[in-house]
Amino acid sequence: MPAYIVFIREKTLDQSELETYWRKAPAAMEGQPIKPLAAYGRHVTLEGPDVEGVVVAEFPSLEEARDWYDSPAYQEAARHRFRGAVYRGLIVEGV
Repeated sequence: MPAYIVFIREKTLDQSELETYWRKAPAAMEGQPIKPLAAYGRHVTLEGPDVEGVVVAEFPSLEEARDWYDSPAYQEAARHRFRGAVYRGLIVEGV
């Protein structure tokens, strides 16, 4: 069953850290079963506080999404995202 990783950027803290993340993150995606579906496109907030941006990526399963997220390659990039902005991240299983 497919699963989707969703990252929601709530507030930028350090633009240079985000730029470092954006340079490093693509290498963590190479050879992985990830399909980007949305990345910082136009969005409409229907409920709750507005956000700066949203990323949605599809994986074949929840386990593969979690494995990618926990991988050393992604965590190396993610440390810059953690310093660069306030994000919410989740994995949701599809139907």
